[in-house]
Amino acid sequence: MGHGGGQHKKAPGVLFRAHRFVTACGFAVAAVDVPGHGDRPKDEEYHRIATENQARVDAGEELAPLIAAFQALVARQTVPEWQAVLDALEQLDHVGAGPVGYWGVSLGCGLGVPFVAAEPRVRAAVLGLGGALASAEAAARITVPVEFLLQWDDERVPRAQGLALFDALGSAEKSLHANPGRHAEIPSYELDSTLRFLTRHLR
Repeated sequence: MGHGGGQHKKAPGVLFRAHRFVTACGFAVAAVDVPGHGDRPKDEEYHRIATENQARVDAGEELAPLIAAFQALVARQTVPEWQAVLDALEQLDHVGAGPVGYWGVSLGCGLGVPFVAAEPRVRAAVLGLGGALASAEAAARITVPVEFLLQWDDERVPRAQGLALFDALGSAEKSLHANPGRHAEIPSYELDSTLRFLTRHLR
């Protein structure tokens, strides 16, 4: 699982979904703090960029392109890190080398798209609340089934960018789940859909 921006691996939403994946599906679940989040030390370069981006937004610059560029930068570090995490998990007796699914929205989508595109062990992915500015090229390389979540009134990711990212996905099987509401207002019933989707493709 990939957490959202400004969150961490033990954020309430991550823990709640992880608990449901374990208890309802019998999945093993792992979440890792991305650079500059949670228990990881402060990354001075990422912090500098984030501070500069906030100043640019305060001065009237559009937020979405700044987020996209920042996520593309961080993904160059997180993709090999997450692949190393998968290597380690496969060595655990209670996990092994079974099929892998990925769930990540917002920052978890921005980093998850290049991860899923690069990692052949991932068999299905739930993505969303992300845009095409930084991820369209990687999205085109994704061929596994994808369930994509989009908030119709998202104030952080323009609707057109979210739709463009969904359109860019190379998957033959992909479904768009669009709901009214702002960026962080994914309806709770979407979790049930996610459980059904991942169970169908990982068992």
